[in-house]
Amino acid sequence: MKKIVLWILCAVVLLGGAAAGAVAYVAKSGAVVNPGSLYIPTGTDYATLLDSLRAGEKIRFLKPFELYSKRIGLTDDVEPGHYTLREGQNIIEIARMLNLGEQTPVNVIVRSSRLPGLLAGRVATQLEADSASLRAAMRDPATLSEYGFENELQMFSIFIPDSYEMWWTTTPQEFVARMKREYDRFWNEERRARLARTRLSRTEVITLASILAEETLKTDEMPTMAGVYINRLRTGMPLQADPTVKYALGDFALRRILNRHLKTPSPYNTYVNRGLPPTPITMPSIAAIDAVLDYKDHKYLYFCAKEDFSGYHNFAETYTQHLRNARRYTAELNRRGIR
Repeated sequence: MKKIVLWILCAVVLLGGAAAGAVAYVAKSGAVVNPGSLYIPTGTDYATLLDSLRAGEKIRFLKPFELYSKRIGLTDDVEPGHYTLREGQNIIEIARMLNLGEQTPVNVIVRSSRLPGLLAGRVATQLEADSASLRAAMRDPATLSEYGFENELQMFSIFIPDSYEMWWTTTPQEFVARMKREYDRFWNEERRARLARTRLSRTEVITLASILAEETLKTDEMPTMAGVYINRLRTGMPLQADPTVKYALGDFALRRILNRHLKTPSPYNTYVNRGLPPTPITMPSIAAIDAVLDYKDHKYLYFCAKEDFSGYHNFAETYTQHLRNARRYTAELNRRGIR
């Protein structure tokens, strides 16, 4: 009888040791099967989190993961966010990361957009927030008042195209506030000094830069083109910028501006109104903004696209010179059948 008891005790010890060894092995072993991003939306409960891990075959050792999650309280409180599952992470590291909300930031690329709705849609593909809530934040009356704008088209000037690191769970209100801080940071002491030379406000510089951005993709000629518009503004001439006509028409695919288009009644049409449009017509690039700040001093009052369709422009000081340039370009349009 004593021998039987002794054997049983030995077996228990051995099994206990094996179990402890198994636990140690699981705890130290890499549990990540598919490394990469894990998105946990706001409001996700623990059961849904497990379903996501299971369905995506993200990790192994789910049972030990559940036991440890219960021990540290992850089962009661799941922190939403964007997390990175890295190769070699064990279940303890994964559970603690999720429990502590140790998110991985995302790079939100704010691309140049012609309208606030398009911007909201693009940002919504990179953050948890949807486009409707982002658009609502952009036109929130309290925010507009706080920032000194009358409408969302005016506030459109605070969005500087660039890449910004932020949390995936950034709320629409937090996103707009972040863009305002980045806008204020953009207008540093050095740019404010250059701004004085233009005799324009920040918003006016952005508006003029938005026209440049639509006129040419050639950044090396932007300062020269900016100088033309500065000359026109100072002499009281209408800007007569074709992109403002497209904006007024709402037809951004228009390839050829005809005389009938120039008469479009709109505060944005710079053929029928003097001065700058009331708001930007797109989100200009940093290069376009800096081109306005660094506009070239010259006597040009006119420019026309080059007839070689290189994307560059012919500049002219007199209307007679401009007409000659325009006739060459028009002839090439006709030859190519562009109507």
